[in-house]
Amino acid sequence: MLSPRLVRSHHWFPTMAARGACAVLVLIFLLFVLISHTSNKSISSDSVVETRERMSNGLDEEGQGDAPVETNKNAGISDDTVSSLLERIKVLEDELSSMRTRMDDAENREGNNGIPDEMAVPLPTTKSFPSVRYRNEETRKRVLITGGAGFVGSHLVDKLMLDGHEIIALDNYFTGRKKNIEHWIGHPNFEMVHHDVVNPYFVEVDQIYHLASPASPPHYMYNPVKTIKTNTLGTINMLGLAKRVKATVLLASTSEVYGDPEVHPQPETYWGHVNTIGPRACYDEGKRVAESLMVAYNKQENVKIRIARIFNTFGPRMHMNDGRVVSNFIIQALQDKPITIYGNGTQTRSFQYVTDLVDGLIALMNSNYSLPVNIGNPEEHTIGEFATIIRDLVPGSTSEIVNQESQQDDPQQRRPDIRRAAEQIQWRPQVLMKDGLLKTIEYFRAEIDRNKRGGKPPPEPVRHGGLESRR
Repeated sequence: MLSPRLVRSHHWFPTMAARGACAVLVLIFLLFVLISHTSNKSISSDSVVETRERMSNGLDEEGQGDAPVETNKNAGISDDTVSSLLERIKVLEDELSSMRTRMDDAENREGNNGIPDEMAVPLPTTKSFPSVRYRNEETRKRVLITGGAGFVGSHLVDKLMLDGHEIIALDNYFTGRKKNIEHWIGHPNFEMVHHDVVNPYFVEVDQIYHLASPASPPHYMYNPVKTIKTNTLGTINMLGLAKRVKATVLLASTSEVYGDPEVHPQPETYWGHVNTIGPRACYDEGKRVAESLMVAYNKQENVKIRIARIFNTFGPRMHMNDGRVVSNFIIQALQDKPITIYGNGTQTRSFQYVTDLVDGLIALMNSNYSLPVNIGNPEEHTIGEFATIIRDLVPGSTSEIVNQESQQDDPQQRRPDIRRAAEQIQWRPQVLMKDGLLKTIEYFRAEIDRNKRGGKPPPEPVRHGGLESRR
């Protein structure tokens, strides 16, 4: 929101400019009239003097008498006349200055509405940004990130901005939040665009990170048709853009393409075990179709593609109410509420910290590898163990762990085989799960405290449509 003083300045500046211009024009017109009038009077006076001199010298038609006295017809304005003009100009300048002062006072009274100057909101100072790396035109890339205001997208924006690239972030703010990237707004290398990828978007870029899509069940099940459209039409639009501008496009796919796997751990060669009509199908099948589109554009149109299959990820900027297991467990532990596990807690998950994921996405984009690549942390824990780990990392938490009815199509095991990532893009996760959890716990603690100061009720774990996120 613009400050009151800034709003006022936009309101009265055009009026002041117009009034000032009018005053200047009036002054010029008065000076022109005055000079013209004085000049006419001088000319008339010279004519009279000349006539009198002719008469006094007794000039006649025969030319008798003394030689005529020549009159200086080019004589200038007398000293008295110049003094009079200067006095009039000074008077007009004083009147103009007085008029400007009165207009300024009137505008200030109108703009402040009775608010004293010391209470008026000052104009914002120049915004400071994090220090970024300098790159010349040859090494600096222009990058488009769909879902750029989301959890993963905003961390990717940070990494690429700090590395000196130009970033265009697209987001429709369904799950993304402007606060995630507000620290870059106004930077010459950054542009934030409110746009939905189901509609075409045209821009000249070198790389496209296509991350746009809700990723937690409460969000993608809220509007399953829109989820399918985002992952199909949105992918078609980004591939079409990549084809036109000859950009490389990376798809943020998901481990959900493996469904409830029958192979453990899951390599990229595994085709998956997915229920095409289940509650997760809008997301699972949407991503599977998106992968098919990527490969088709690569083979038919020679579009350069990258496919990242992302496993469970956590970290700061996660939605507090997105229903993911990490956010649910942390919020419950911080508030000393029961930590709820759906099922017997023996299902397994592998969790990676968000900065490791971002490093993997960038490494994959800058590689020459076009087949799918798993990006995840192979450190595997049961959900029961994970709940205990989080509770123990929250000092003083007295939350008990309770089990509830299991959910439909909830995968029983999930662990990535990352040998392809290690061989093809030289990537491995670097952040230990416990270290990442400590940072995430502090983030959620700060968010809860901020909500309390703002008068908002504490967040509750989300269980949407009988399904809690396990991603």
